[in-house]
Formats: sequence, structure tokens, C-alpha cells
Amino acid sequence: MERLNKHMLEAPDRPVRVLQFGEGNFLRAFVDYMIDIANEKTDFNGSVVLVKPIPFGSLDLFHEQDCRYTVMLRGLVDGKPVESSRKITSVSDAVDAYGEYEKYAAYARVDTLRFIVSNTTEAGIVLDESDRFELCPPKSYPGKLTKFLFERAEAFEYAPDKGLIILPVELIDDNGIALKRCVKTLAGLWKLGDRFEKWLDEACVFTSTLVDRIVTGYPRGEDTAIWDKLGYEDRLLVTGEPFALWVIESEKDLSAELPLPQCGVPVIFTDNQKPYKQRKVRILNGAHTSFVPAAFQYGYDYVLDAMNDGLILNFMQKTLYDEVIPTLSLPKEDLLAFAEAVTGRFRNPYIKHALLSICLNSVSKWRARCMPSLLGYVEKEDRLPEHLSFSLAALMSLYHGGKLVDGKLECLRNGQPYTLQDDAAVLDFFANNSDKPAMEMAGLFLSNQVFFGQDLTAVPGLLAYVGGALEDILDRGMRVVMNERFGG
Repeated sequence: MERLNKHMLEAPDRPVRVLQFGEGNFLRAFVDYMIDIANEKTDFNGSVVLVKPIPFGSLDLFHEQDCRYTVMLRGLVDGKPVESSRKITSVSDAVDAYGEYEKYAAYARVDTLRFIVSNTTEAGIVLDESDRFELCPPKSYPGKLTKFLFERAEAFEYAPDKGLIILPVELIDDNGIALKRCVKTLAGLWKLGDRFEKWLDEACVFTSTLVDRIVTGYPRGEDTAIWDKLGYEDRLLVTGEPFALWVIESEKDLSAELPLPQCGVPVIFTDNQKPYKQRKVRILNGAHTSFVPAAFQYGYDYVLDAMNDGLILNFMQKTLYDEVIPTLSLPKEDLLAFAEAVTGRFRNPYIKHALLSICLNSVSKWRARCMPSLLGYVEKEDRLPEHLSFSLAALMSLYHGGKLVDGKLECLRNGQPYTLQDDAAVLDFFANNSDKPAMEMAGLFLSNQVFFGQDLTAVPGLLAYVGGALEDILDRGMRVVMNERFGG
């Protein structure tokens, strides 16, 4: 079978317009996929150069396939299974910032370059004051970016039109603001001068972005069957779900320079991404955090299996439609459509998402994702939201009775062990308090301001509900209690 490469998949030579720090699955199935569509449907006419920003790993597969690869999207759309594949030609080169430093650095002098994209993990946008300008390249991502921008400013004599638009997609709040803060600090520490700092402010645009797509990566175990279906071999094949969303926050209107919405790509340009982030955190992430502890104790191991149970599905949807959406500020039609898409994403037959992996750090997740909805509902309706309140009891019962072993909590489900990871304070709390009566334990948990930032026993009726539900679950089991309370 022929291997995918440029001879099989020809493409016009396009000017380099995007430098991308990170060559992983997500960026290739998200950003580079969208740019490929823009090249086809608009006059964007730009190529992407991938940069390997870490000293280990290999780019051999990219060179063997001339940076050609396939994105296969699989999932449910309007309740029906869909599968599509697209051969990507938007990537023109892949370069090692360490092993090919001169080649990498030369891209700072490319006249057509306009965008910097990055996905260096949440730990990538961190200020390292020990980083040094003289290193080739500097060791941190902010260090690499600062030196790259400085060399571009020098090469083009600080021309205002040679600034770059920075599009970080790392999963931290206000990622563009955080990245610019790091770059400006390093510019000061490295004494790069007022002229450079002025150019950063006036010629460059640091956007904050929100991204959403589940990318499942290389389909190990399915690859040869997919190759047979495609008719060629592709060792850079990347799979993901059809759903996608890219929200780009900037004071400057970038839609003319990055014409993604014009070609049907799900990109939103805005001067305020917070409502979209709130929607994602409270609906998508909040749904996970609110139903998963109960679903696991009910007897399921994977999201898909839980969603195929009508009771669990109904619990999740009641949580979203009746208790979360009424507390949010975006137009109701947008919120309902997003919630409907979430149900389809959770029921994607191509994604095997373990419930226990979602339970990692459940207490801090509940605080960030579910607590604002609960408090907002109480404020608006002057009563407790039953499903969100029950999710707190389910969370407590998930951790109940565990023993600390090597920094993790070992618990039992129907006599079979499972392991939970969380902050040490959370694990210590449950290891030390599970012998207390349910109501007493609930009082200690809900009043812990380290966990929740406030005393939740002050919420009228919450302690009585959570303590009572916890006692009920511990006495009779999750399956019996959920069927009795939510099975109607």
C-alpha cells in the first residue's frame, strides 16, 4: 500500500503565514485542519510551519510523509453517526527548534509570516526567570517566543506591519494575557529595550482563546483497517470528534486576516470570551462532574455506557436544562444548542472515556464547574437544585471509606477496589472522617472553606439535603437510591 506523501497529494506552494509551536494531535486536527479549509474556500493562501519546541522526540514521520496527513472525524451529528476524512496540505514544513536552530530562527525573517500558534501544555506558559536570551533556543516557550519576536523586530527595523498575531490555545484562563505578561517580563529582564517593548504593544496582538474538540489521536489497533478504507498508509493519521469551537478574544478585529468563519469553520471572534468559557465550563465540564461520580457508583465504567442508560441520561439532561442553563447569560437558543451537542458528544461511539479519569481532582472541579450553577440557581429560584445538590452527595460517597495508599485513596465499589487522585488535603479529609455519621461528615465537608472558598452550610437546606442523601446512598447503594429519587 502506498504511503501518503506529496507525490500522492500535491498542493501549491503557499507562503508561510503561520508558525506553530507544537506538532501534536490536537493542533493538527484543529488549527491546521481549519487553515486547510480556509486555503480551499478563501483567499487565505497560507502554509503552516510546525516547530518542535522540546529537545526530545522526532519529526521523522513528518519528513517521511512531506507533512501530509489525514484528519478523520467520527461521531454523532443530529443523533446520527457520521464519519469524514480530509487530507491536509496546509503544513509545509516541520522544524526542530533545538536540532535545527538556524533554520527555525530564520523564520523570524520571513516577510509573509503573520501568526504564531502554540499548544505547549498548561505548564508551557510559565515565567522562568532563569531562562537566558543567549540560549539557542531559550528553554521556556515564553523565552523562545520573546527571542523570536525580538529577532523579527530587529530584522524588519521595527516596522509596525511586521508584528505578529499570537494565538495560544493552552488550557489556562486568559492564555494570551498570561503569555504577553511573560514575554514583557523577559524583555525587561533581558534588557531588550524600550523600542522592542513598544513594538510588542503596538505591532503585535496577543489574543486569548478558548478551544473545544475531543481529539482521540492516532487510532492504534484500527489503523490498518482505516488505511484499507482510505486506500493508502498514513502514520500521521489523527482522529477526533466532529464538534469544534474556537473562540478568539481580541480588541482588534481579526476576521479579515483570519477568514475562518467565512468558510463555515466554527470560529468566533469576540472582545469578550468569558461568556463562552462559562458556557463550556458550566455545561460541558459541569455535566461531566455532576453525573460521573453517581454513574460510576451506579455500576458504569465509561461515559458512553452511562449515557445509554435512560436514568443516567435523564439525570444529566435535567441537571443541564433545568438547573444550569437558567443561570447563564448567553442567549437561551445558543445554550440549548450547546447542551444538545454535549449529549451527542457524550454518546459518541468512537470515544471510550473512562469515568474514573474524569474523577481526577473531583472536589476542585465541582467547585469550579458546578458550585456557581448551584449558587446561581438558589439565588434565582430561592430553592435548592435537586440534581446539583445530589451530585455533592454522590461525590462524597465516591470518596467515602477510602484508605490512603502511596498518596492515593483506595476505595471499594461492590467489593472491587478503585483509586482516586486529588489534592492531599481532600484525600486526608476523607481518610480521616469517613467513620463519622453522614450528617456530621457532610457538615465538615461543606463548611471547609479551603475546598469551596466559602461555607456552603450557609446555603439554606443544603446540609440537610446532602447529609440525608449521603446517608441514603451509604445505607442502600447508589443504584437503589437513584432509581427511587430520579427513576420516575
